Parts: sequence; structure tokens; C-alpha cells
Amino acid sequence: MIHGIHHTAISTPDIDRLVAFYRDLLGARIMSEFKWPKGSEIADRIVGLEGSSARAAMLMLGNAMIEIFEFETPEPAANDPKRPVCDHGITHLCLDVTDIQGEYERLVEAGMTFHSPPQDLGAVWATYGRDPDGNVVELQEVVDQTSPVYLGLD
Repeated sequence: MIHGIHHTAISTPDIDRLVAFYRDLLGARIMSEFKWPKGSEIADRIVGLEGSSARAAMLMLGNAMIEIFEFETPEPAANDPKRPVCDHGITHLCLDVTDIQGEYERLVEAGMTFHSPPQDLGAVWATYGRDPDGNVVELQEVVDQTSPVYLGLD
């Protein structure tokens, strides 16, 4: 039986920078930090790589977890920090917020880039921004709690 999504994982070239972004700027809590050395057969089996080694952190943000990996081996390919959301793969991480305009202004002042200011979509206000690695982070404020997009997230 599937219960729901436990976490989303992100690979980064700089775990300290990305953890600081999600912890210090967005308010996530570090739940655990771990690593595995090259030659860990069980880790290689799970991630489907040979000779993998990595540092990782699991963060709690509201009702969801974010796992961040920095692989030492094998050497990862560089990410395009401006990868369009139409390209295949995970397109974004959405954060439910209150006072989207205030959050948007706070994050812009802290240096986060956005595609646009928050937009009125009727039942929700939303905007897409980028974390330091270029991953898309959506801010969403549900303003109509009778809308089907509202899932009781308080």
C-alpha cells in the first residue's frame, strides 16, 4: 500500500550551499546527515552506480522532506542552471506559503531569482524561482480553500 510521498531528492555540486539555502532561507530543519564511502556495495546497488560515494542530508520542510546529495564519485555531469521546465525530468518543488508577496519580496532581497512576481491564478497565487543550483522552486498560496487544489494544507 502506497501512503504518499516521503521526500524529494536533489543532487548538488555543493551540499553545504544548498543545505544553507533550504535551512536558512526557507526554514527547513536538518533531520539527519550521512555519507557513504566508495566501495559500499549496498549503496551502489540502491543508487544503481559503481564506485559511488556521497554526502547527504535529510531536511524537513513543513509536511515534506528534502534529501540533498553531493556525490564525490562517480563524477556527476554538470547541471544546466537555466534548464527549462519543459525538459523531461522533475520540473519543480512546490512550497505552500502564506503571504506569497511577502515571501517573494523576502527571497528576492536575499538574492533568489524568480521568473516573475507572484501571479493570480484564481484559486491560487504562484511564481517560480530558482535555488542556487538552478532547480525550480515554486511558491504557491492557496486563496480559495474550496478549490480542488486545496488539500487541507494548513
